[in-house]
Amino acid sequence: MSTMKGLLLESPGDVFRLAEIPRPVPAKGEILVRIKASGVNPLDTKIRSGNAAHARHPLPAILGIDMAGVVEGVGPGAEHFRRGDEVYAMTGGVGGVQGSLAQFASVDARLLARKPANLSMRQAAALPLVFITAWEGLVDRAGVHAGQKLLVLGGAGGVGHVAVQIAKSFGADVYAVDGARKADYIRSIGATPIDYASEAVEDYVARYTDGKGFDVVYDTIGGPGLDTAFKAVKRFGHVVSCLGWGTHALAPLSFKAATYSGVFTLIPLLTGEGREHHGEILAEATKLAEAGKLTPRLDGRTFKLDTVMDAHELIQRGGLEGKLIVDID
Repeated sequence: MSTMKGLLLESPGDVFRLAEIPRPVPAKGEILVRIKASGVNPLDTKIRSGNAAHARHPLPAILGIDMAGVVEGVGPGAEHFRRGDEVYAMTGGVGGVQGSLAQFASVDARLLARKPANLSMRQAAALPLVFITAWEGLVDRAGVHAGQKLLVLGGAGGVGHVAVQIAKSFGADVYAVDGARKADYIRSIGATPIDYASEAVEDYVARYTDGKGFDVVYDTIGGPGLDTAFKAVKRFGHVVSCLGWGTHALAPLSFKAATYSGVFTLIPLLTGEGREHHGEILAEATKLAEAGKLTPRLDGRTFKLDTVMDAHELIQRGGLEGKLIVDID
């Protein structure tokens, strides 16, 4: 088979075009993956609309950042994977690297990890971007550990619900700010819910930390969320954000001698630097999932290559409570 089906985006803001295109051949250090499922992220919709300057992707191109699938072929130097292995990763859709909205992709083997045995392809495809983003913030930057009080802003969201589960696995005492209707879900993953609409940051800092602030605050929502994080952190604490853009007053952070870290998960795909670490992080995700400590939250609706635009439109409307997944066969 020399061709495959894939979704092409030919110019910003266009609808996708389902096309028959050449099937890739794995080069040195690459794995040919038969893609079974592709996760749809808000970032994908921004790339399609041309509103993601930080995630450049020359067009025409195939989008799709997250994937799960089966190893179909192995290039030279990538023999640690074998044909038939089930794998998952954040493999492309930015930086001119083919994305996951296609039947096959040749991907850098350093990005891949073996899929958790207890997760479906759909569940696995929901994890890579959000798990790597959460792990880099909590583990690589903030060094989360047992005994800490940790606050996640947007705790029921994509990155947020995974950050909660990672922090719990390290033994942290976790609190999650989100809407009141998400409180039961937040409790179900082991965190204390805080309703942002009914409780001001000063009130919940007083209530849960005796006014001292949280050891670590992870802002997953950006904008005013980062300003809230600066108010919520304790003296000598640490704030992390995966959406730390815009203009912010640093005084609330500086007066506490607290520190700040930004997370930009796309660097390995855009530059090639640090790709091994993405594979290492997903290997940790596999361990957590197989230990019963990590479960992605999925939306129940299903999509195929010819209905991906429906998924993009749902994300753009907002209000989803789980990851959208495209089934690819």
